[in-house]
Amino acid sequence: MGDDPVAWRTWRRGAAPDLSGAELLEAVRQGRIWLNLRAVNDHDPVYQALSDEIFADVEQATGQRTFRRDVGLLISSPSVQVFYHLDTPLVMLWQLRGTKTVWLYPPRAPYVDDVQLERIVLKETAEQFDYDPAWDAGAERVMLEPGAMATWPQNAPHRIENGPMLNVSLSIEFMTPAALLRANVLYANGMLRRTFGARPQIQAAPDPRAFAKLGAARAWKALRPGERGRDPLPATFSLVSGAPGVITAL
Repeated sequence: MGDDPVAWRTWRRGAAPDLSGAELLEAVRQGRIWLNLRAVNDHDPVYQALSDEIFADVEQATGQRTFRRDVGLLISSPSVQVFYHLDTPLVMLWQLRGTKTVWLYPPRAPYVDDVQLERIVLKETAEQFDYDPAWDAGAERVMLEPGAMATWPQNAPHRIENGPMLNVSLSIEFMTPAALLRANVLYANGMLRRTFGARPQIQAAPDPRAFAKLGAARAWKALRPGERGRDPLPATFSLVSGAPGVITAL
């Protein structure tokens, strides 16, 4: 990750095929790196139990069914940032170690427009996109310390700045029926715009147009099977061991 919050195109994805766990953590302490361990709840029963407990509380408190649960473990360098971006699913961020400042922006213009949302849902572009520092005036600034959690509206842009210490967090993505409907409406809107030159609007349940778009989105996805699993950012560097205690990037 680079230093300039505007220069999101400077971030790179890397690999560490030969490092031990201890060496990898040392690289995080020394560098400007995020380790993004996705779906740890599918691989470790401790995180699966934690996921079950969290979502049982969420469902009891909200009355909404949750699914497509992805509990990600984030281990990140001191003072590193996450560039301005948005996510298609709903998100919760739980802070375990260190501190973070989260900047949350409303999911509407000028912070993001419908065309940008559609491009992200259609996987035509990365989740990161251009950011204007003047937008901070309309943002909510949240400080996360160990034991704190933040969540925000679906598709709301946000960016993150770590405090000057190693950080550990849980980034939890999930869907509800309403969230899945919105994602499919955005998908259908993008296809309508590209296929027919339409200028569609975003509907929410229980609007019948939203359910019609849900069906259309599923049909379009069935005709575009190759879009799933695409890697928008291939690895361009590797971490390797140097002298004892030294990690270098190539």
